[in-house]
Parts: sequence; C-alpha cells; structure tokens
Amino acid sequence: MSPTPLQAFSGVTKSAAAHQKHAVTEGEKMTGAQALVRALEDLGVKDVFGVPGGAILPVYDAINEDTDFRFILARHEQAAGHAAEGYAVATGEVGVCIVTSGPGATNVITAIADANMDSIPMIVITGQVGVNSIGTDAFQEADIVGATYPVSKHSYLVTSAQDVPRVLAEAHYIARSGRPGPVVVDLTKTAQNEEMYYSWPQRMILPGYNPTTEAHGRVLTTAAKMFQRSFRPVLYVGGGAVRSDAGDEIKALSDLTGAPIVTTLPARGIVSDDDPAVLGMLGMHGTIAATGAVQRSDLLVAIGARFDDRVTGKLEAFAPGARVIHIDIDPAEIGKNRTADVPIVGDVKTVLQALIPQIEQLHAEYGKPDLSSWWKLLDKWVEQYPVRYEEPTDGTLAPQWVVEQLSEAADPNTIWVSGVGQHQMWATQLIKFRKPHQWISSGGLGTMGFGLPAAIGAAVGSQRYFNGDKPVWLIDGDGSFQMTSEELATAFLEGTPVKIALLNNSVYGMVRQWQTLFYDKHYSATILHEEDETGLVGCPDFVKLAEAYGCVGLRARTKEEAIECIRKANEINDRPVLIDFHVWKDAMVWPMVAAGDSNNNVTYMPGIKPLLNPTGDVRLDDADDMDGAAAADENEEN
Repeated sequence: MSPTPLQAFSGVTKSAAAHQKHAVTEGEKMTGAQALVRALEDLGVKDVFGVPGGAILPVYDAINEDTDFRFILARHEQAAGHAAEGYAVATGEVGVCIVTSGPGATNVITAIADANMDSIPMIVITGQVGVNSIGTDAFQEADIVGATYPVSKHSYLVTSAQDVPRVLAEAHYIARSGRPGPVVVDLTKTAQNEEMYYSWPQRMILPGYNPTTEAHGRVLTTAAKMFQRSFRPVLYVGGGAVRSDAGDEIKALSDLTGAPIVTTLPARGIVSDDDPAVLGMLGMHGTIAATGAVQRSDLLVAIGARFDDRVTGKLEAFAPGARVIHIDIDPAEIGKNRTADVPIVGDVKTVLQALIPQIEQLHAEYGKPDLSSWWKLLDKWVEQYPVRYEEPTDGTLAPQWVVEQLSEAADPNTIWVSGVGQHQMWATQLIKFRKPHQWISSGGLGTMGFGLPAAIGAAVGSQRYFNGDKPVWLIDGDGSFQMTSEELATAFLEGTPVKIALLNNSVYGMVRQWQTLFYDKHYSATILHEEDETGLVGCPDFVKLAEAYGCVGLRARTKEEAIECIRKANEINDRPVLIDFHVWKDAMVWPMVAAGDSNNNVTYMPGIKPLLNPTGDVRLDDADDMDGAAAADENEEN
C-alpha cells in the first residue's frame, strides 16, 4: 500500500525517532522551540518573516532581543511568504517565514506554490497542534503536510524535539540545493515544548537525494557538435539560469557562438539589455525578434527553462524546425513538454563552464559557422518591430509611457518588483535591465498580490547584504495591489523605503484585455471603480491610504505631474512612497499570442502578424523575404 503524505515525508521512522529521543543526552539542554531558533542562527539565517499564533507561540517566545536574526512582522501569512520569496531572489539566500497552524498555515500555501513554480529557495515553518490532538479536528488543525505535498519541494512533520535541529539543517540544504524550492517544516506543539539536547552541526539523513550538478557521458561533445552545425541557433534562457547565477556563462556562450539570447519572464536581466545579442522575452507577450528567432531556429538551446505554455503557445507548432539541447538540473523537466535531442542534466553554470571549451576546440579545428544571414533577419526584426503602444484617447496617462519614465529615472542598481497583470508585462518589456537579480516577479503561478510583500522582502535583503544601495521600485496595478495592501504597515514600521508606482486604471486590466479581444467587450466583474458614478477620486483613495499607513502618497494625472512625482520619490529614502498614476483603462499589451495559438500567429499590433506571409505559411528564408511581412494582414481585425 502506498504511504500517506505524512508517512512519506516523515524525517525518520517511529522506531528510529524513539531510539534517538532516549539515546541523546549530550549537548545543551533546551526546548524544541529554542532549538529551532538556535538552528536558524547556526544556519546563518539573518532575517525571518512571519505572523504569530497559538500553535507556534513557543517558537515566538524563544525569539527575543538577543536572537541573531531580525524578525519582520507581516500583516498576513501569504504576505510573509511572498516577502521571504522576494528576499531570496534579491539576495540568493534562503528565505524563511514562520506562521501558525490551521488558517495561518493554509494562508501561506499560495506563497509556497508560487515559490515552487519559480524555484525559489524557502523554508516555511508552520505550527501544528500537539501530537495527541492530530486527527481530532482540534482547534486550528489542518494537515499542512498533506496540503503542501503537491506544491512544495519537500515537507516534514516534526513530532519530537530532538529532531528539530536535524530537520532544519536538512530543510535548508534541500531548499537551496539542486533545483531550489520551498521546504515545509510542520512543527507540532509537542515538539516545541519538549526538552532536548542541542548540538551542531547535525548529520543529515537524506537517502536518495543526490542532485546531479555535472553533465555525464558524451552529451557535451554531442552538444558542441550541434552548435558547429547550426546556422540559426538560439539560447532560450529561463529562471533556472538565474538561480544558478550563470549570467557570465550565458554571455560567454553567446559571444562565442554568435547565438542570440531570448529569455523567459524570470530571466530578464541575466545578460544586460545593452548587449545586442539580447532580443528580449519570448512567448505570449514577447518581442517579435525573440519569438520569431525561436520559431525560425534550427538549434534551440533551452538553458534552465521548462517550455512553459506562455512561452511555447501551441506546443506542436513551437520551434518546428529546431533540434533541441535541454540543460536543466531537474531531470523531470527534460522531455516533459518537448523532446530533447541532447538532454543534459546538471547545474547550468557548471554545465556551461564545461561546454564552452569544447565549442572553442571545434571552432579552432573547423572554424566558426557563418551566422550573417541569421543576424540580418534578426536585426531587421529588432529594427522594424520595437515594442509600441497606442496613446490614450481619454486624457489619462499611457501606462507604458509611465514605465519608460520610471526606467529612465531609476538608479542603475534598482531592484524592480511587479505584481501580476498588464503592468507586469509592460515592466518586463520596457524596463532596461542591466544586471542579474534585478527583476522579481511571480512567473509560473501568476500571483496577484505578490508585488508589495516581495518588494518589502527585497528591501530587507538590500539593507542586509547591499547596505541599502539597491533601491526597490514596485510596479503594480490597482487590482493586484489591493490584495496585499495591508503590508504598507509592514513597509513603514519595518523601515523599508520601497517606492511604489501604482498604474491605476480602476479595472482588472489583463482580464479586461481578454474580455475585449475574446469576449465581445463583455466586462463582467472587471470594473473596480467608476469615478463618474461615485464622485470619489478612487475607491480607495490610494494617496490617503498611503498616508494612513505613514507613507508618502503622491498622485499624477498629467505627464508633468508624473515626472515630478518620480523625481520626488527617488529623493525620498526614509519611508515608503506610493505614486498613484491615473492611466488609460483601454491600454493593451502588445505583442500578443492568443492562449493555445501558434507563436507564428503573434500579433504585433492589431492587424499586423509579422511571422506570416500573405498566404499564412511560415517562412524560413532570410531577411530579404521578410520585406512587407509586417503589413501582410494590415486589414485583419484581431
């Protein structure tokens, strides 16, 4: 019979745990709660986010002024999880949050799922009722191990105090090693209150967990030969390359082979946008050059990417003429969506460091392939199809223009964070990213409400590891922002001077865009506020809301006001600043590929489909054959 999730994720067998409990008499005597705090300190954890509650009170009682880590009190458990995510992405450290049982634990599941999708290293410690109460429907009891089993990298139920330091050591290692991800430690009140003997370091018990970091066999030689035979190569770079900190290797591979770089949303900035090889993001709202390059490629090198549906569109029509090299540390990703001609399991940075010399050797022996015709086509796409947008017709601001102004005025070391929606796409399209780890956004799960708490976490990380020299700008929509706006209290009271650009269109923008394009403009449940009907400047008035939380609130309705507000915000560094930009509700994100459609049908602007010729066939010729393709469907309505 298959084990239940609780049995499957127990740290040790019951007999082993009982033996360990009675056998250990060496070390410093303390409670399990004190051991948890001490273990976090010994692991080097410097900042912890969370919300207290009854079932986790012994742990909070063990946190005091002498504790080595800083505790940041969130206002909602989901936000505590997102803050830990933002902290982890900004710093490369493991994010940690501590919440209580029942609703506290279930509230944080969204953040756990988000971290799992985006491979973010995180430890989530949840309180649990006492061992004798498990299964009795006790007050605030929930099977958090069972609930998180499908959306976490690993989950523990800790019933004995003596197991606490070992489990914390294992959780920290699992979270950051291999493919990073969230690890749940469900800590019973029994284990918190029991006495145990603490010692460090701990011997981990992880049979079968041995992530592969180096490529094996002859796959590197085969991959190098495929580069040598390719005349239309593309480096398709995903978030896994960011987690591996492989930006230098990606650039070196591109410089060596001449291959263009296209990225997924999480990988923006892994190589500077100033590099002419960077074509931008591909897929549903990617650039024409990036999406077109992949569709016309003869060699697609997937580096820490998972062939997500927002990238591929109709999978059967994705990169139809390309052979595939897939590099990923998670063997489960290789072949999951697209069969790889050369599968390479290993850490991206390590694999590329081994692959590059082999390509160099082949270049020395046989010369470098001539990619001039390929770049002739790519350069023409870049020139002819930059990201464009329509000007508002109602006197409000163009949200895309606002993002451009924010990017131009920002400190080059800025960490950019976004919520989820249209503003997220405009941010990734229009901000000039020049450094890795400069962009934090919810990718795989697309979690509205992610932005503000993640920005707070990033600001805490900037203070801790970068002396606060990396300012944090959050670009958010009014719909996404309101899902966690209570965290303005956390931002103010914890001294995190995040700067918030609120693109306020009073609607759920991305949903409205789909309703415009695919649902005959039936705007069902997407209108958040109509100023003409209420007579209010907003519902809420975001300037007053910011001021109510001790933050600076500014409002911009004109371009002159917008530029002045951005200037003021960049000068304020002692408290959070929110700018309420009133933007056009009918603004659209272009380019766009309809969900489930082929990327060949990408629409640049309404009526313009650059990757199709007048008969609708895909063309695989050079740039000269593309003349006029941009206007092929100029009379077609989307």
